[in-house]
Amino acid sequence: MDSIVVQGGGPLNGQIPIAGAKNACLTLMPATLLSEEPLTLTNAPRLSDIKTMTELLQSLGAEITSMQEGQVQAMSCHGTINTRAEYDIVRKMRASNLVLGPLLAREGVAEVSLPGGCAIGARPMDIHTDGLTLMGADIELRDGYLHAKAAGGRLKGAVIDFPFASVGATENIMMAATLAKGTTVINNAAREPEIVDLADCLRKMGAQIEGDGTSSITIQGVDRLNGATHPVVTDRIELGTYMLAPAICGGEVELLGGKLSLVGAFCEKLDAAGIDVTETDKGLMVKRRADDIKAVDVTTEPFPGFPTDLQAQMMALLCTANGTSVLEEKIFENRFMHAPELIRMGAEIDVSGGTATVTGVKKLKGAPVMATDLRASVSLILAGLAAEGETKVSRVYHLDRGYEHVVRKLEGVGAKIERVKD
Repeated sequence: MDSIVVQGGGPLNGQIPIAGAKNACLTLMPATLLSEEPLTLTNAPRLSDIKTMTELLQSLGAEITSMQEGQVQAMSCHGTINTRAEYDIVRKMRASNLVLGPLLAREGVAEVSLPGGCAIGARPMDIHTDGLTLMGADIELRDGYLHAKAAGGRLKGAVIDFPFASVGATENIMMAATLAKGTTVINNAAREPEIVDLADCLRKMGAQIEGDGTSSITIQGVDRLNGATHPVVTDRIELGTYMLAPAICGGEVELLGGKLSLVGAFCEKLDAAGIDVTETDKGLMVKRRADDIKAVDVTTEPFPGFPTDLQAQMMALLCTANGTSVLEEKIFENRFMHAPELIRMGAEIDVSGGTATVTGVKKLKGAPVMATDLRASVSLILAGLAAEGETKVSRVYHLDRGYEHVVRKLEGVGAKIERVKD
């Protein structure tokens, strides 16, 4: 098992290229199940989760060729489709549940194991299955699998009112609705950039979709979809993560491919903390305005609010802020597991339910720490960059699910960081 060793100290300067969005790519890939024609994704991130989704789709009958060191995924699903998504693959990644809607839409039947992923909350499938049931699917849970069948072999349009703006459920229903008979309306839909990216791709494939990016999405079902080529949108979470590197360490870093529209609420908090973010011809430039970071309060919200996937990284910044910050987690329960590890580095953090109170300290101290999930792992690396001495982050296999070439990218701007075998 690998660890990442970080030597804290100096400022960071230079450029970091930002990859395509993991969460967008994992949503776009199952769309290949909706058509017998090829779907090609460019700007794909090179991550273990992408490999897992590839394995899952291949098990269902898709042909997938990875090109240009993984940045291009050429997919085709023209043959016989296997409609059972096995536990041994699905358990590795929660996004595996996104094959449920496309399988039902194309074949009228699906058997999908309940998914796995980071242990940061229940994230139940009920909102997915309730929406598909309204579209005419009969779904029951047996032996850990969702067994689904569309009445008459084809889903039908419906008006679906989500109890909350679930990203995954919005994506699943959108894909299912593209081939359903009639019109589907999703109310209280998620508004994330990944939703818009999926809609853009589906429209290229011939889907009729309106309202993406708003809370109400309308899909008029069609009889078939064609192939397409589509670039994956920039990863706003990787972008925000690397924006925090110069904010924590000092220096000036340009994030290539970054756009303010992807990280608006996040940039507002950085500005309040004393961090300048400016647009350039190539992306976003980030630097501190002063030596001290100001304390700010953060509440995670669905897009366009502050992303839950940047909460752990923001906490690392606020550990050395001047004053006391309050972080309120409203998306996922149990998402402060990084706090005890930051405390090992000298942070002053008090967690009570869904709220963490962070009192800034003058300096963090290097220590051996353990990653508990994907975003927590990178928050500990960021903290290590600013700490005195050496920080060793273990269980970094989490990191490989969401960040490509972390060591290479941070080394490129002057970080003292290496990956080692335990």
